[in-house]
Amino acid sequence: MPAAIERHEIIGQAPDGGQFPNNTYVIGDESEVLVVDPAHDADAVRAAVDGRKVGGILVTHGHWDHIGPLAELAANWSVTPRINAADAFLLHETHPDLEFADLPDGEALTIAGTRVEALHTPGHTPGSTSLVVRDLTTVLTGDTLFPGGPGTTRFDYSSFPTIIASIRERLVPLGADFSVLPGHGLPTTIGTEEPQIDEWEKRGW
Repeated sequence: MPAAIERHEIIGQAPDGGQFPNNTYVIGDESEVLVVDPAHDADAVRAAVDGRKVGGILVTHGHWDHIGPLAELAANWSVTPRINAADAFLLHETHPDLEFADLPDGEALTIAGTRVEALHTPGHTPGSTSLVVRDLTTVLTGDTLFPGGPGTTRFDYSSFPTIIASIRERLVPLGADFSVLPGHGLPTTIGTEEPQIDEWEKRGW
């Protein structure tokens, strides 16, 4: 049996004091897992893992809301977190002394007999990386693709043309039947979102 992917919505506090929900994903079986984007609350992430062996922590991009308890959990589980090196500057804004290992395009890890492949999808951040689980016809897109549009590109290091290219050239070819698990909110599919890309490009966000 292939691994399963569990979505855990974890609520943190936004800079304005409001609630800020993030998705943390757990990929694996009843024995071993990978944790993707441990958000906000170390205890909530540990509860999601539920005592299983953690084979690694993967980070889709370096924004604070996806990595809040990363240093604590990495030490707790004795693992070195993986993130595309182009986002090291963002990672170190939150965790200045944390050691990490690069997660380059095409890198593949196996958990519970299931392959998880890194797919570089820049635009939201320079190192934004989606995680492709072909056995489950699923891609975890971080903040690159959501229901109804791409992630924000309001930052100086972001690029709207780049994120559109990432969606068109890297995500769409996965196939219309691929489920999309974003960094916030509910899932969608490539087939649902692909017809809207021209509209997004025209509106410019």
